[in-house]
Amino acid sequence: LDAPVSSIALRKSGDYVITLGTRFAALKWKEQQVTTITHVDTDKPNNRFNDGKVDPAGRYFAGTMAEEIRPAVLERHQGSLYTLFSDLSVVKHFDQVDISNGLDWSLDHKTFFYIDSLSYSVDAFDYDLQTGKIGNRRSIYRLEKEESIPDGMCIDTEGKLWVACYDGGRVIRLDPETGKRLQTVKLPVDKTTSCCFGGKDYSEMYVTSASDGMDEEWLSRQPQAGGVFKITGLGVKGVPPYPFAG
Repeated sequence: LDAPVSSIALRKSGDYVITLGTRFAALKWKEQQVTTITHVDTDKPNNRFNDGKVDPAGRYFAGTMAEEIRPAVLERHQGSLYTLFSDLSVVKHFDQVDISNGLDWSLDHKTFFYIDSLSYSVDAFDYDLQTGKIGNRRSIYRLEKEESIPDGMCIDTEGKLWVACYDGGRVIRLDPETGKRLQTVKLPVDKTTSCCFGGKDYSEMYVTSASDGMDEEWLSRQPQAGGVFKITGLGVKGVPPYPFAG
């Protein structure tokens, strides 16, 4: 493709929707065909989408950021958070975002969780399932120094959040009600980027990592950098992904 694919979602009508560069697009896998649905950030040629996920009502939330000069170094406050609705209209929720990242919804669908990486915070919003509107933003967890930068995120069936810590070499489990860290799972690589549950019963966790910006000496110490890891035996399960309703 002609631009980076930053997130992908199942589509109720079949195949997929993706974020590609600064476009929401439809992907037909067998035909290898990509069709643009809509462009965002058209006034910012240096921007691209980053993380995205479908909400419980089938809307696709995804946010943008400026292209990085090197990992986590970029022009600040260039990104925004968007929603693609099932009628293929787009709404912008807010701008001034650094790196739009991990996102998910509480089990009762009343709270939207969101990460802007360079704020070093996991935030929560009140969430209206009927309209897809968000409001009343607040921080529920601030990362410790050794946890470094919050990246991708997912929720488990107990309503706890899992956050991949970029440059922190770990995934942490948080209680969004108390703001406490409950668990830390360390990985043999520093640049853990995202996490999700999978496997037959969603009891396995899959964690992605990056190798971008690592020199030869660093890579020789962490030869698995850039790999995907499977974590078993966590004792909790994840929530299946919602398909895009459009």
